[in-house]
Amino acid sequence: MRIGLSYDLKEAITSGRANLPEDAFEEYDYPATINYIASALEHAGNTIVRLDGGRQFIENILREKVDIVFNISEGRGTYRSREAQVPSILEMLDIPYTGADPECLAVCLDKPLTKKLVTLAGIATPPWLTVKNKNELDSVRWNEVAFPLIVKPAFEGSSKGVRLNSIANDKEKAVEVTLNLMELYHQPVMLEGFVKGDEVTVGIVGNSPPGVVGIMRILPKQQTEHFVYSLEVKRDWQNLVDYECPACLDKPILDRITTDSLKAFTILECRDFTRIDFRIGADGIPYFIEINPLPGLGDYSDLVIMAIKMGWSHEALIRAVLSAALERYPFCVQE
Repeated sequence: MRIGLSYDLKEAITSGRANLPEDAFEEYDYPATINYIASALEHAGNTIVRLDGGRQFIENILREKVDIVFNISEGRGTYRSREAQVPSILEMLDIPYTGADPECLAVCLDKPLTKKLVTLAGIATPPWLTVKNKNELDSVRWNEVAFPLIVKPAFEGSSKGVRLNSIANDKEKAVEVTLNLMELYHQPVMLEGFVKGDEVTVGIVGNSPPGVVGIMRILPKQQTEHFVYSLEVKRDWQNLVDYECPACLDKPILDRITTDSLKAFTILECRDFTRIDFRIGADGIPYFIEINPLPGLGDYSDLVIMAIKMGWSHEALIRAVLSAALERYPFCVQE
C-alpha cells in the first residue's frame, strides 16, 4: 500500500511575526519521529511518501498518488481550527486518512467548547470562565470565583502557555497571567478551577469499539503544593516525574475514568487514537481537563510511553492506528 505521511517539523517552520512565545512550535515534530513512523509503516510492507506540511503538503498531495494518508500534521498559524487544515484538504480531494475529522479536531482544540460538550454528557469538569479581551477581564466578578485557578490559552495543545507560574491564588495573579497570555498567544484565555489531586492521562486506540490502551498517573519526583504538568515538566520529564502505568488508583476511580474516557471519545466523535487528561479531586471524582484527538507519536509522547508500559511496542502502536483507520476504509486494499 502507498501511504502518504503528513507532518509539521519544528525546524521547517518559519514566521515573520515578532514577539512569538518561545513555545510557539512546541506541537511540531522532530525528524526522528517522522523517520520512526515511516520505518514502522515500511516494515509492514508499505511504501511511504513524505508529504510534509503547509504549502509543501498541498503541492505534494496534488502530485503524488497515495492510498491513504497517515496524518500527524498540527497545521499552521494560531487558528483554533489549524489541526483541521490537512484533513479538510484530504476530504476535499476524497483521500482517506488516519485520525479525527476536521470538525472533531477544531472542536477539541477549543478547550472551553469541549468542556461545554462533555458537561452536557454528564462528565465532571472543573468550573471555568473564558475571557476574550481586557474589557471582559475587567468585568469578571472575582468575588464569585473560587481560587486557586490555572490560567491557560484557550486554543493550544502540548501545554503551550501552561507553565509552573500558571497557578493563580488571587485576583492579582490571575489578571497578570491572563494579560500576559493574551499578549503572547493572541487568543482567548481560560481560567479553570485547579484540581489539586493526581494528574492522569488515558490512551484510546480503535473505533468499533474503541479500547483503552492504558491509564497513566503522572507523579512528581518532588512534592509541591500545586503540581502542574507544565511545559517545563514535559521538557524534562525524565528528571521531574515518574509515570505509573497501570495507575495505582482505587477500582471505582479507574472504572469511572474508563467510562468517562470512552464517553468523551464517542460524543466528540474521535477516531482511531486519542489521549484524554483528568485530575483526581479530593472527593475521588476524576475531572476531565482536556482531550487530544491528534496525540503525539514521538518516543517522548505520553501515549507512546503508556503503550510501552502496557506491553505494546512503539511500532505496534503506530500500526494499530493505521489498522483502525483502514477498518473505516475497506476499499483501501493492501498490496
